[in-house]
Amino acid sequence: MSDAAVPEAGAAPQSAPRTDGRIARRFRELADAGEMGLVAYITAGDPSLDATERIALAAAEAGADVIEMGVPFSDPVADGPTIQRASDRALRGGTTLAAVLQLVKRLRARTEVPLVIFSYFNPILQMGLAKFAEAAAAAGADGVLVTDVTPEEAYDYRAAMRACGLDTIFLAAPTSTDARLEKIAAYASGFLYLISRAGVTGAREALPEDLPALARRVRRFTKLPLAVGFGISHPAHVSVLGGIAYAAVVGSALVAEIEKSADAKQAADNVAARIRALKRVAREGLSRRSVKPD
Repeated sequence: MSDAAVPEAGAAPQSAPRTDGRIARRFRELADAGEMGLVAYITAGDPSLDATERIALAAAEAGADVIEMGVPFSDPVADGPTIQRASDRALRGGTTLAAVLQLVKRLRARTEVPLVIFSYFNPILQMGLAKFAEAAAAAGADGVLVTDVTPEEAYDYRAAMRACGLDTIFLAAPTSTDARLEKIAAYASGFLYLISRAGVTGAREALPEDLPALARRVRRFTKLPLAVGFGISHPAHVSVLGGIAYAAVVGSALVAEIEKSADAKQAADNVAARIRALKRVAREGLSRRSVKPD
């Protein structure tokens, strides 16, 4: 789906849509191939930053289309127990936002996969919006997703990110009103992360029955690609999403593979195997998109 302009909502700052970044290019490539995208979330620093580097490269090699690099935080209210434990392990290992940015820089030297900094707002505020944006762009990040920034609070944040060429990815939830969805769409670029269900992150056995209706409602407000997350863990989930969204976001299932691994090599191998299984379904069968996005 093209990264086209959307109408202004509220006080959203206006800027030209990004069509030349890695995220937009990757979604165009997926659209041309009629293929579902796969967005992989990894908690940086779990079990170590060196291990995360190895795991992320394995994920990219296995077929991840975008990698979200999670910044560990001491109060991850939107995360389920699996990612909470990963954040705790990473923090105990000394992982900081500055260290995550250095990791992104190392990854960028070795892969062209789009990289998104996934964080709560507090670590970014502590660093400073402008300083963070400049450092993230210099490291080679392509976008930023901050879980706890509302549209009403996002003007300065979005302006700082966009000034450095970073996409600002926002969350849309089943509880979002139409007015809120319009504001979110006005601030978002790259793609829109659609939360499949209310609550916290975590693998689920089935996707909500009302997810197609939710996606149609969100589509009224944006032409950005929709990536659906929260609960995606099985190939069957990816297959179902083919008619609903343009990418599946897999997080807790990958973090769980890392948690149960004995060492970094096994973690990288396990994550790569999970991604290959999911991506295989994304390339064939029901998950193939027969109609290109707008």
